[in-house]
Amino acid sequence: MADQTHVLFVEDDDVIREATQLALERDGFVVTAMPDGLSGLEAFRADRPDIALLDVMVPGLDGVSLCRRIRDESTVPVIMLSARADSIDVVLGLEAGADDYVTKPFDGAVLVARIRAVLRRFGHAGGGRGDEPAAPESGGVLAFGDLEVDTEGMEVRRAGQPVALTPTEMRLLLEFSSAPGTVLSRDKLLERVWDYGWGGDTRVVDVHVQRLRQKIGQDRIETVRGFGYKLKA
Repeated sequence: MADQTHVLFVEDDDVIREATQLALERDGFVVTAMPDGLSGLEAFRADRPDIALLDVMVPGLDGVSLCRRIRDESTVPVIMLSARADSIDVVLGLEAGADDYVTKPFDGAVLVARIRAVLRRFGHAGGGRGDEPAAPESGGVLAFGDLEVDTEGMEVRRAGQPVALTPTEMRLLLEFSSAPGTVLSRDKLLERVWDYGWGGDTRVVDVHVQRLRQKIGQDRIETVRGFGYKLKA
């Protein structure tokens, strides 16, 4: 049930913070709303919410820095809120570990849909257990050079050493592992990994592929210009 889902919402604009909190609570979410990054970090550590919504431009500790601090401690899903779709802050937020972003001003129903989509990817169904990341049908441990992907244990090792991935990164790697050597378009990855039933910003895919490369090897995922990405078999 959605009322089991605890949302941390960090936003310095009083009107937006109060209106959004009310909208989320009407949809059954429990919301802790904070006006700045430092109080947001304290609330995160005290409450351990199911998901964090962070405005990029908040005082004390900006949203990007707060996201980075949260990611150092947890794999909890993070959605960044940005006033400009073309802002470099969007990319900075994704690079800091955010899983998605929403542009302000936003429609309440759209925000709720994005929250629920992220929660589904992370194994929540409105706060309860939901679908786990889909594993390739072959199952077991898949090997790609020095990279091993345990699709049942949801573990990754590189040269025998464990690799820590966020749930979104794990889903992305599972998609590549299920079809090694096959080019997957950005739109297809948005649909399968981010659960977008509509067009989305492909920068989300590009930044996550970049982060995944840093963890499993820069040469493991190949860019096919004009088409997408593929995992080297």
